[in-house]
Amino acid sequence: MEANDVDDEDFQFSRSYFLAKELGGYGKKSTCKLSDIDLVDEQELREAAANIQPKHESETAALMDSYKSFYLDWGFELRCGFGLLMYGFGSKKALLEDFASTALTECGVLVINGYLPSINLKQVMIALADLLWDQLKTQRRIPLGTSSKVQQPFNSRSMDDLLAFLDGPQVEGDECFICVVIHNIDGPGLRDSDTQQYLARISACSHIRVVASIDHVNAPLLWDKTMVHTQFNWWWHHVPTFAPYKVEGIFYPLILAHGGTTQTVKTASIVLQSLTPNAQSVFKVLAEHQLAHPDEEGMPVNTLYTICRERFLVSSQVTLNSHLTEFKDHELVKMRRHSDGQDCLYIPLSTEALEKLVLEISQ
Repeated sequence: MEANDVDDEDFQFSRSYFLAKELGGYGKKSTCKLSDIDLVDEQELREAAANIQPKHESETAALMDSYKSFYLDWGFELRCGFGLLMYGFGSKKALLEDFASTALTECGVLVINGYLPSINLKQVMIALADLLWDQLKTQRRIPLGTSSKVQQPFNSRSMDDLLAFLDGPQVEGDECFICVVIHNIDGPGLRDSDTQQYLARISACSHIRVVASIDHVNAPLLWDKTMVHTQFNWWWHHVPTFAPYKVEGIFYPLILAHGGTTQTVKTASIVLQSLTPNAQSVFKVLAEHQLAHPDEEGMPVNTLYTICRERFLVSSQVTLNSHLTEFKDHELVKMRRHSDGQDCLYIPLSTEALEKLVLEISQ
């Protein structure tokens, strides 16, 4: 084929292309919309996903059994002061709990479910202090000269005091420590910087050992060099299990579903359960007012304070503000300006969802 013939062929192709664009209405907009996508209810989609038959069960079970041969090594690494960080595809919840119940029977174990939307770190530290105190008393290894101020109740102690107790004086003989099992240390309830800093400080305490799992590919970005090598002192273990994330996945929204009322109530209920009983009662006062006055823009802060004060739920405006800050941080409550200029509180839930939530927290 000659060069002229090639040029003519290219020209004809180009001319045909642009003619087709012109005749086809180049600039014509698509009529498709996101709202046209038929999304199913989230609860219905989760039920369908739960009925999917698992595959390769025997191979997965054999893989899990193979990790049991490492239990002695993992226990030795913990006694040497390392923290164990498990990574790899698949849920590691069953693996970590089996390791704790099999190889860590001689020490106290506390489990933190990092996949929950919200976690009260102060309550975690109080539980750790209670476990350590009971273990020291049981083994009669409380250091001489221990101040009575260190003793229970720990719920009145500050975070720094609790850390000081967990990092208290070494006892003679074998080491006495509490093991903290953290499922998804990179989970939504533990992902913020302040929480990770506190977890690192807890891990660095002399009486604490940590076994944790990660699943997000960017999880290591949560820590700096000091946290990784000094405080957490991670010993990394690649332990893919290929197990489904059945429990962890409950708290994540599904892309192909719209959020149903049931899921919204469940999420809000889990968050409220992590708060104090007084905080729950304050939230209930606000919820009942919103249900009784659906046409109002919200509940004035002063009105909420007066009712809570009469019911002995708060002792001062400062106490109420601390509860409200907790609600706002978890997006349970929002604030807007009333038409008369005063600030009002409202719960961003539908009436149906709010009624179900009130029933949940009243049980």
